[in-house]
Amino acid sequence: MFNDLFITKPVEPAPHVDAGEPVEGSLQGEAGLKRVLTARHLVLLGIGAIIGAGIFVMTGQAAANHAGPAIMLSFVLAGVACAFAGLCYAEFASMIPVSGSAYSYTYATLGEAVAWFVGWSLVLEYLFAASAVSVGWSAYTISLMESVAQMLGSDWKFPTLFASAPVAYANGEFTPTGSLFNLPAVLIVSAVGYLCYIGIRQSATANAIIVAIKVTVILALIGLGSQYVNPDNWTPFIPANEGGDRFGWPGVLRAASIVFFAYIGFDAVSTAAQEAKNPQRDMPIGILGSLVVCTILYIIVAAVLTGLVPYTQLGTAKPVATALEAYPALGWLKFAVEIGAVAGLTSVILVMLMGQPRIFFAMAHDGLLPKFFGAVHPKHQTPHKATIVVAIVAAILAAFFPLGVLGDLVSMGTLLAFATVCIGVWVLRHTRPDLPRAFRVPMAPVICTLGALSCLALVGFMGWYNWLLLAAWTVIGFVIYFLYGYRHSKLRQG
Repeated sequence: MFNDLFITKPVEPAPHVDAGEPVEGSLQGEAGLKRVLTARHLVLLGIGAIIGAGIFVMTGQAAANHAGPAIMLSFVLAGVACAFAGLCYAEFASMIPVSGSAYSYTYATLGEAVAWFVGWSLVLEYLFAASAVSVGWSAYTISLMESVAQMLGSDWKFPTLFASAPVAYANGEFTPTGSLFNLPAVLIVSAVGYLCYIGIRQSATANAIIVAIKVTVILALIGLGSQYVNPDNWTPFIPANEGGDRFGWPGVLRAASIVFFAYIGFDAVSTAAQEAKNPQRDMPIGILGSLVVCTILYIIVAAVLTGLVPYTQLGTAKPVATALEAYPALGWLKFAVEIGAVAGLTSVILVMLMGQPRIFFAMAHDGLLPKFFGAVHPKHQTPHKATIVVAIVAAILAAFFPLGVLGDLVSMGTLLAFATVCIGVWVLRHTRPDLPRAFRVPMAPVICTLGALSCLALVGFMGWYNWLLLAAWTVIGFVIYFLYGYRHSKLRQG
């Protein structure tokens, strides 16, 4: 049984593939996904997922509660860990161009049981990410609607009963909000879920439009907001530690583990590998290109935000709008940022809800989940049933869970998956050195080791309650695996 748990999936050299050709890794006689995405689509998908929650939501919370102005260092640390993992993802994605992301890569290198753990962690990552970002989307949308009402001379306010989750979470404490559930978050998840249902091409086109809007707004924020920066707000750069992970270097590291949430976009790019026209060339471009662009923007925006107002004022679900509210002359920019945030967060939800069903799709095709999750729509050629399930669960989570809890769980799932991918690249270099690699990680022993260690180190700075929730999630996952996946594994049956 021990050997069965660590059985690995055979990997064959992946030929160059064009739209309509058989996909390496697909099971014979089963429906595949349509190859329609180019390198440009993939870069935009990555930017669509990365730029959003990090700039518009998580930056303020991490700065106000943990790092202060040193949130810029937190982004650097998280970006370095992501760069290591991104290089490893690029090698895998160019070599094994199938849906499933880190799950598929782990199955080929570390065995089925570890692959299940990674796949279950990815469920935690994508599903909870879509929910967490929709909570931030809700806050900016409500702010935008109230701004429009104010411009029209009305004092209308969004009904409190439907504005947020029943409780808020900060610094380990839950407080009631007076709300029943988060209605805007439920509505956006439902709308985006439908878009993902009808097709990848439509989703990618919508994402490209949204990316153009939000990048324009972010560049305007940098260019105009920097003129109002007060350098005194950066002093002290690293506030004195107040105990635990409240500021000081422990706070900087804790903030890095939080803002890591903002980097999961390049991981989402790899889930679309089975729909890329030329994955050997395009996947590394999509992953690394989007990561470089977004890391630079993150650091600059973090500097502008903490320079506009004292970092203690940024602990809201809409920190960019909060910072601009302090400057009446920038009222029009606040309105534009709210539009950009709504658009930007929509694209993040879009990419997350595209990614998760494709993880289920890959696991179902391996027999580890029921065939229901591997069903492909005869017309739209999307994993439509899995998309429906993911959208329903994400909407429920968004309705009742606060942002802080959802964001931390996403970061933990992401970091564990990234660390496993870094280890897997080095393992496959030894077990299958003959495989052609369109992209190779430079100095693999050093990069892979640093990538795994940096990701695991950031996990270590999570709170005890996050570890408790992760343990419960893992137990539930392995119960499902032993009750269904272990007995129905196609690799073991074959």
